[in-house]
Amino acid sequence: MAPTPLDALPFPRSATAAAALEVATAYHSPALLNHSLRAYVWAAARGTAEGIAFDPELLYVAALFHDLGLVPAFDSHTVAFEEAGGHLARVFAAGAGWPAERRTRLSDVIVRHMWPRVEVSDDPEGHLLSRATATEIVGKGADEHPPAFRAEVLARYPRLDLTAQFLACFQDQAARKPDSSAARAVGAGLAQKMAADPQAADTGAPPPPAPGRAPAGHG
Repeated sequence: MAPTPLDALPFPRSATAAAALEVATAYHSPALLNHSLRAYVWAAARGTAEGIAFDPELLYVAALFHDLGLVPAFDSHTVAFEEAGGHLARVFAAGAGWPAERRTRLSDVIVRHMWPRVEVSDDPEGHLLSRATATEIVGKGADEHPPAFRAEVLARYPRLDLTAQFLACFQDQAARKPDSSAARAVGAGLAQKMAADPQAADTGAPPPPAPGRAPAGHG
């Protein structure tokens, strides 16, 4: 994949994009927020490198909202987390003044990120987000991005404790919603796949302090 500098990617600067980031920041843990931002970066980088025409604002908002159905405030006990996230995003987009068709597109992109395959001709943003989240969680296609670019992305948006948090969320979803996509992922060996992903070891977190020494900034 041809390299694209991180700052050269199309980060939307609209009021809606800023509001979406504000919502995601308020409800996501730092690890899940960084995961959502990296998902956009991987998706936008792939789309740019492969010449796939996509809507940056639509993709960005979808990336920020795609896992909000996992957080306690928006968790649904009746529908899969990606469907809950799609409903939430649709309401957000209505408040942002998006027309009904665009609100439906946003919801579809979020729901489809859990599909095993999304055809780029049918839904370019759904295709890109689906592939990006596979890169994020199990490392699929990560080596298609240049090493220097991956390092830059992980330095700006470190993984922190994403592996433990994400797996716990999916295992909880699976236990309560055995017919959900999360349950199918857990049943298909999600824990083992995540553990085998080399990215899982690169948390980006600072090393623990030496024994008997307080972390910097603590007195």
